[in-house]
Amino acid sequence: MATKLVFSSIQWLCSHFFWEATISLLGVLLVLRCILERLTNNGPMLWPVMGIIPSLFLHINNIYDWITESLIKAGGTFHFRGMWMGGAYGIVTADPSNIEYMLKTKFKNFPKGKYYRERFYDLLGNGIFNADDELWKEQRRIAISEMHSTRFVEHSFQTMQDLVHQKLLKLFEKLVESKDSFDLQEVLLRFTFDNVCSAAFGADPGCLALDLPKVPFAKAFEEATELTLFRFIVPPFVWKPMRHFGIGYEKRLKEAIKIVHDFADKTVALRKNDLTKFGSLSDHCDLLSRLIEDSEQGKKRNFHDKFLRDFCISFTLAGRDTSSVALAWFFWLIHKNPEVKSRILSEINEILGCRNCKNVLHDDHDVVFTVEELKKMVYLQAALSESLRLYPSVPMDMKEVVEDDVFPDGNMVKRGARVHYCIFTMARMESVWGKDCLEFKPERWIKDGQFVSENQFKYTVFNAGPRLCLGKKFAYMQMKMVAASILLRYEVMVVEGHEVDPKLTTTLYMKHGLLVTLERT
Repeated sequence: MATKLVFSSIQWLCSHFFWEATISLLGVLLVLRCILERLTNNGPMLWPVMGIIPSLFLHINNIYDWITESLIKAGGTFHFRGMWMGGAYGIVTADPSNIEYMLKTKFKNFPKGKYYRERFYDLLGNGIFNADDELWKEQRRIAISEMHSTRFVEHSFQTMQDLVHQKLLKLFEKLVESKDSFDLQEVLLRFTFDNVCSAAFGADPGCLALDLPKVPFAKAFEEATELTLFRFIVPPFVWKPMRHFGIGYEKRLKEAIKIVHDFADKTVALRKNDLTKFGSLSDHCDLLSRLIEDSEQGKKRNFHDKFLRDFCISFTLAGRDTSSVALAWFFWLIHKNPEVKSRILSEINEILGCRNCKNVLHDDHDVVFTVEELKKMVYLQAALSESLRLYPSVPMDMKEVVEDDVFPDGNMVKRGARVHYCIFTMARMESVWGKDCLEFKPERWIKDGQFVSENQFKYTVFNAGPRLCLGKKFAYMQMKMVAASILLRYEVMVVEGHEVDPKLTTTLYMKHGLLVTLERT
């Protein structure tokens, strides 16, 4: 019995020692792998099993600054991998040569890809911002045909002008009288939402009514884009079951998407009912009406209701968030840089002075800017461009690799890899914008008194290559109209102590909005 007990004890000790030694060895190997990856990869820490995920969560509150610091240390590009079971891998870059290679030179090898489309499909469907290949080409061709027509250009400017003077400035007058602080970012989001709905769909959601009503679609749209971002952070074996069972944030996302889709479906149905009722939409200049009428008359292929719904949602995404967020950062930057604001006002007054030369009397509070006057606002356009450089409305974008490739900087990517390019970071790299890259300096955009456009792959604020933004001219016109109309009439003052930080979402919202007060000039 004693012998058996001794033998069992020895056996237990050996077994215990074996497992302890095995676990220790595995721990040492994992640590060595971490050290090796750290030495061979200049980017962020890649953890065992979890990859870059822990590093992301550790810096979730300053994610853009952290990515910028990591890219600068890595020389502009670093490799990453995600959670072991998720299979995500690729590179993050802010190198303009890499971006040109991807967005132009080898455009076909770097589409949006299944990874991106799958995550946004519930919200965007097959809309232009979630499409690749022939589906994308067809939608872009249609959009160019309609958006560049003289009729639509005139219509879009008129709706913008009417909205500024009949709603936005009237709301500002009320806010001046109340002397209350308010969230300028929210007001601008309301403006751009009403604007895109009026110009593109011929619908007025009424977001800019004087009582600032709650608009379920606008709130749901913002929530839907924000919650979709979690699908890029959480592995598919987590978010897909959550979507299937309708739990957690996926439940909220589903509810928000339903509100968005219901609004778009109702908009399409109303316009189709108008066509049935009146027999024609010839008196409607909005994009949706033109698509529906052309489709019904056989001028273009028949567009089914889902296509039209996806069209509405994609244009809302393009027209609502980008300009409004850009304007919010612009007003914050000129508040911090009063000398820039003074130069903008001098330019505006100089342009208005030409009216006096032509004996056209005006009162500043009755001024309605013409297209020609807005085009002459060179310094204002430079200031807006500089604001977008530092705080791009879309801070990051991504592509998927179709076939193995090598970037100009020598970095290799395998088929199925994801390439994330950080537009926010590019503005903060001396190698791209010079030693004064962190300065808000509109003068960098002006030469001999004229506005000078930058290389689109160095300044990818409006995308670049074949996917260059179709609404770029409209966006500048809209931002100039709003900025000039407000600055001419009001002093916009950011509330003292108000915290301004970027929010982690697909669009660079201010996390806490932009609290301001107004005074008449």
